[in-house]
Amino acid sequence: MLLRKQGYPEEGEIVFCTVTNVQYNSVFVRIEEYDKQGLIHISEISPGRIRNIRDYVKEGKMVVCKVLRIDERKGHIDLSLRRVNEREKRQKTDERKQEQKAEKIVESLASQLKKPFDKVYHEVSSVIIPKYGFIYAAFEEVVENNESLEKMGLKKEYAEPLEALVRDKIKPKQVVLSGTITVKTYAENGVELVRNALIKAKNVDKSINIYYLGAGNYSITVEAKEYKDAEKQLKSAVGVAEKMVMSEKSSVFKFKKREKD
Repeated sequence: MLLRKQGYPEEGEIVFCTVTNVQYNSVFVRIEEYDKQGLIHISEISPGRIRNIRDYVKEGKMVVCKVLRIDERKGHIDLSLRRVNEREKRQKTDERKQEQKAEKIVESLASQLKKPFDKVYHEVSSVIIPKYGFIYAAFEEVVENNESLEKMGLKKEYAEPLEALVRDKIKPKQVVLSGTITVKTYAENGVELVRNALIKAKNVDKSINIYYLGAGNYSITVEAKEYKDAEKQLKSAVGVAEKMVMSEKSSVFKFKKREKD
């Protein structure tokens, strides 16, 4: 990843680091985004007693750390490995993947303009990173809020073709909600009743999908830009199906919302 930020990180910030030197009671790393050296004391590697520090870290390994203390005068940055939780690790890893995707888009722009990638990346990042912290964050603004790269300060030569690439490669975020509908009916027209109920539910919104799982179970999913809209559409679709199925007294209708993993 090419991203480089100016200055020092903030205390509490989560950063990607590459292990450069492992010693008996400390680990030296290079903080990738800031291109600065940091140190992890053995007490900040893992909870509990550590017999061999190399069981946890090795030279060349990429690790996610939390910034504990900064002494700009001495140039010291103290980091912690053990204080980073799984959610923070996932979030930082996702952030890195997004920025790598942004860099690939800029690389496509450079190829399109027949200009050196390093030059184009510098032109783009020098404008965007001071304002947004990450190139991908600015690209999201283009997709989600119809922001203009030219208004962000990028010259027109880059802004127009880059916006086209961004809109092609990055799609708006969608909230996906799903659940399982279980239907049992002993009505004479039971098969037709269930079929029509599910068709009516699907027609509530074009983003709704319903498919058969087996044994009277059906999966229903809905997508929307906002959570509340997805929830409203899902509730409405399930309600429509339930009302129609339960119009026959010899029917059973159940719905279970699927929780996120």
